[in-house]
Amino acid sequence: MPTLIKHREIVPDTWAALADDAAWPASGDVIVSLARLRRDVAALATATCRVGVRLPVDSDPIALAAELGPALLDRPLLSVWIPSYRDGRHFTAAYLLRTRLGFRGELRAEGDVLPDQLFYMQRVGYDAFALKDGKRPEDGLRALAAFGVRYQASADAAPLFREHVRTAAR
Repeated sequence: MPTLIKHREIVPDTWAALADDAAWPASGDVIVSLARLRRDVAALATATCRVGVRLPVDSDPIALAAELGPALLDRPLLSVWIPSYRDGRHFTAAYLLRTRLGFRGELRAEGDVLPDQLFYMQRVGYDAFALKDGKRPEDGLRALAAFGVRYQASADAAPLFREHVRTAAR
């Protein structure tokens, strides 16, 4: 069974990709494409399995939320497919999903995901990482622990000066 890093732990991946033409399974955890979600949005109400969605890196989360609403944002898993580590659009997508749209489920990075980017991906809201084939999850855990102090605000923490004020007031 494949593994991934989730909440800074190496865990088995229980989610399986469901082809666009495959029948809905009776149980389990499946990830569908955005096209399948759009096509079968009515079927989600009667699905007996947990359904996550894989978003392409070039998708606009604000427009998708306006179009699909709860059918997208109430999913237990949103996965962003990153075709190349050089493509940074997924950082904005994750940040928007967490901060402006209030997505609270698992936000996963998949595709060309490298260990040295995980700390920054976590900062913008990702909490699960399926590393590129051939990359060791242990290296990803080390990368996540590389920095202990965050100066800038992001989806995962207030700016350092606010933390200092809060601590000093106690």
